[in-house]
Amino acid sequence: MKAIHSVGIVGLGLIGGSMARSIKKHTIATVYGYDLDPEAMALATDAGAIDAPLTRETLQECDILLIAIAPRSLVKWVEDHADAIPTTTILVDLCGVKRYIYKHIAPLARENGFLYVGGHPMAGKEVSGFANSDRELYRDASMILCPDESADEESIDTLKAFFLSLGFGEIVFSTPEEHDRIIAYTSQLAHAASSAYIKSPTSRQRMGFTAGSYKDMTRVARLDPEMWTQLFMVNRDHMIDELQELVDNLTGYLDALKADDPAQLKKLLEEGRDLKVTEPIENC
Repeated sequence: MKAIHSVGIVGLGLIGGSMARSIKKHTIATVYGYDLDPEAMALATDAGAIDAPLTRETLQECDILLIAIAPRSLVKWVEDHADAIPTTTILVDLCGVKRYIYKHIAPLARENGFLYVGGHPMAGKEVSGFANSDRELYRDASMILCPDESADEESIDTLKAFFLSLGFGEIVFSTPEEHDRIIAYTSQLAHAASSAYIKSPTSRQRMGFTAGSYKDMTRVARLDPEMWTQLFMVNRDHMIDELQELVDNLTGYLDALKADDPAQLKKLLEEGRDLKVTEPIENC
């Protein structure tokens, strides 16, 4: 297992900024950071989350390179810097989709001799930016890793130890295809449903009528439209499947109400309750 002395982070928003804060709290590694937004760079520096800017020169020192920006920007950054990434560096993207990233980054990694492993920290907030970052954001969360056959055992052990040291509760291994299929349901569908739910005209008359269920349903509607558009579009096949399944299920409730059929409605509600009661308990 390799010791981690220096980590580079591209993107100092909620995810990358929280990574930087967590690394500085839980390890002795030097953190080099880069963000297009000068304010994010200034905030990260003032907070002690990064030790110095990530440049083509400091990139040479990085044992691990974490990239936490939107899919298309991520691919462009790696294309522009692939020749400067050392062969000793492990590149881990922290993006919410994996097939699109793997398709573009894996060939660049092979051509330039560095190791690429797809990653996805299963933690977040409905707000973005470094100002909302949290050094304990990843406490007890799961970290998904999608290594391919090019990943050696020592590198995987290094990544496992590194992420567990930041407070992650478990490391989950997957493939890009499996990741995108499941994440369309567990994350992306929830964001789409929340965005659609809040559009009801009744939401403008909600004052004094809301409790926990409303807050749970609407929390993630406060999303970054640019980023989530990219995430949805590069995973559109799985998103279409999950959205269609949701529409079909909701139609069943609508049909029962229109038909004045309480027996069918009760049956549908019982089915949902029983599935929730028997689902596996997760610690993330």
